[in-house]
Amino acid sequence: MIQVSDNLFLLETEHSAYQMKVNERGMLEHLWYGARVDQNMDYLNLHNDLGFSGQIYEDQADRTLSPDTLMLEYPTEGIGDYRITAAKVEGALGLDLRYAGYEISTGEFNLDGLPHVRGELEQLTIHLKDEVLNLQVDLHYLVDEKHDAIIRWATFRNKANRSYRLDRSFGMALDFPVSEDVELISFPGRHNKERIMTRQPLAQNVVCFGSKRGTSSHQHNPSLIVCDSLTTENYGDAYGFLMVYSGSFKIEVEKDQTGQTRVLCGISPDMTRWTLDAHASFETPQTILFYSSQGLGKLSRNSHDLLRERILPKNDYHPILINTWEAVMFDFNREKLLEMADHAAKLDVDLYVMDDGWFGDRNSDLAGLGDWIPNKTKLGGSLNSLIEEINARGMDFGLWIEPEMINENSDLYRAHPEWVLQAPNRKPLISRGQMVLDLCNPEVVDYLEDVFTHLLSSGNIRYVKWDMNRSLGDVYSPSLPVEKQEEVCHRYILGVYDLLGRLTGKFSNILFEGCSGGGGRFDAGMLFYTPQIWCSDDTDVHERSKIQYGTSFFYPAVSMGAHVSEVPNQQTGRWASLEARAAMAMAGTYGYELDPGEMSEEEKAEIRALNKQFRSIQDLIVEGDVYRLSSPKNEQVIFQFMDKAKDRLVLLGIVYETRPSTMRRKIRLQSLPEQAVYETQDGVIYSARALMHGGLLLSQTCGTDAPVHIELKRIR
Repeated sequence: MIQVSDNLFLLETEHSAYQMKVNERGMLEHLWYGARVDQNMDYLNLHNDLGFSGQIYEDQADRTLSPDTLMLEYPTEGIGDYRITAAKVEGALGLDLRYAGYEISTGEFNLDGLPHVRGELEQLTIHLKDEVLNLQVDLHYLVDEKHDAIIRWATFRNKANRSYRLDRSFGMALDFPVSEDVELISFPGRHNKERIMTRQPLAQNVVCFGSKRGTSSHQHNPSLIVCDSLTTENYGDAYGFLMVYSGSFKIEVEKDQTGQTRVLCGISPDMTRWTLDAHASFETPQTILFYSSQGLGKLSRNSHDLLRERILPKNDYHPILINTWEAVMFDFNREKLLEMADHAAKLDVDLYVMDDGWFGDRNSDLAGLGDWIPNKTKLGGSLNSLIEEINARGMDFGLWIEPEMINENSDLYRAHPEWVLQAPNRKPLISRGQMVLDLCNPEVVDYLEDVFTHLLSSGNIRYVKWDMNRSLGDVYSPSLPVEKQEEVCHRYILGVYDLLGRLTGKFSNILFEGCSGGGGRFDAGMLFYTPQIWCSDDTDVHERSKIQYGTSFFYPAVSMGAHVSEVPNQQTGRWASLEARAAMAMAGTYGYELDPGEMSEEEKAEIRALNKQFRSIQDLIVEGDVYRLSSPKNEQVIFQFMDKAKDRLVLLGIVYETRPSTMRRKIRLQSLPEQAVYETQDGVIYSARALMHGGLLLSQTCGTDAPVHIELKRIR
């Protein structure tokens, strides 16, 4: 709901309220974001005279009013606000935005070439303008009442007869009132160790993180939670920020001299400075804001529900797959592929995925990228004939591709060396034998669309794994003029979105899974096109528990590619039981990365039983609510998945260590109906109150990374 009265703007969701006002000088002040309240919260914004905090010219007699201490809805550079700011124009002596009107509308709002929250919602647009520069900034707010979310972004409109360079163009800013107890939760990491939940107190300083890699990256995720030290899974205020963007981003947080906190989310100003031509506009990516008064768990479930309903493309295809990569890598021929398929067909899997190595001169990662022509010699015939043989074995067929990359040793590079990102007069930066195609260039995007349209039309392909295995290094596009080179990172990701949109639109029958060396581009922007993303290249169950735990704070389990891999694990050398590996993989999309021909008959029988078990609970993973019952710091990660009616639930996870001379561990379940009674798959009956307050005893563990898989159904 959106209400406007006497220059006061009120946005309300089911459990939250967001207030702004236009003050006497036309500045847009932020008043409140939090629980729903029944009055104007301006009474909290009383200020004192702080030394060295100047006043705007019209208010110089009142030293209590300063841009340096006001909570501002969209703070800008050069107006006397010395904190981090959302917007700056190169060479301009300030950007002084004053109120210039508003509009309220309802509908589905598509952004210009950017992924976005789908569906019909109520929107508020507030116009701010710098009369000297003749530059307008429109602040957009969508209200998603059901998910307690406010979606924000900004549009810069140049109304002048000259161009401007935007040095900073953040999509949103949010000021919090004075608090001595602010904590930040973020999700840093690295390749094979992405999105590790990290919580830290915020002192009087600036904390910033982001990516300069051209992707959202393994190193940081474009998301943040602000809370206080008492906030837990089930208690306290929590504010979530989730960017709908896959490129170089930046999140900045400052706790200022007064104890107020400011958060900025947007495109990285280190990598993108946009030239705003005369009478042109520039639209920023969206950021989704979530508020929860019931702790971190409720915030996560709101995010999961919103992403499933308004970000992820519609997808009813959830196969159990087997991928060839860890089994054969580049070393295969038709005989080996079909031998593996024969074994896979007996495991009761749905989908057979042929990974890297099937095209061009591709026998290592040093050649062939860009030459998307099936290697008939290696495949022993046409791609379609192989697909037909896989289908005849009762499995669908899937394919690995890496459209954005090229090897120097490829026919495409020899034909079009100008189609790569490469600084002039310098040797290119090579990573994993690869260079990056210039997706700023519409000619390259058109070419790739044609190539993959032909490829994906050549047979019954039901799944595509879209990989991207390096960071951008030579951030220079031969297709752009010199004055546009600082736009390459953003233009590149716009090209990725354009290509993805074209191909996913043409092939709606194909399940596209995103990947970037695993989880290097796991964000809401990619999920707009690919309903699932390979969570990490690290398939070790112990490490995966930490990765999937951190990922769960914003992203639903149905979006997390998670597979059972071989032991000893290729990334860590660790051993774990098949049941333990499955318990963690079932908390995601579920599949296999192994060679079934190397397995014993007993292991094959166990896999068939596990597949049957997963299919019986798959609806809970796809559609259910998730509760984090324990964290890695407790030496166990256990998730509770429960249907919306709270009639069925499953506990999935692992216990890290078996300690000598200890009692059995117990785990308290969450959010069960108080009067309900549940029965386990073993026939043991518990009251809901007992399960929530007393807890459920886990089986006695043995060894490391012991599995937890407990199913319960409501009997009354």
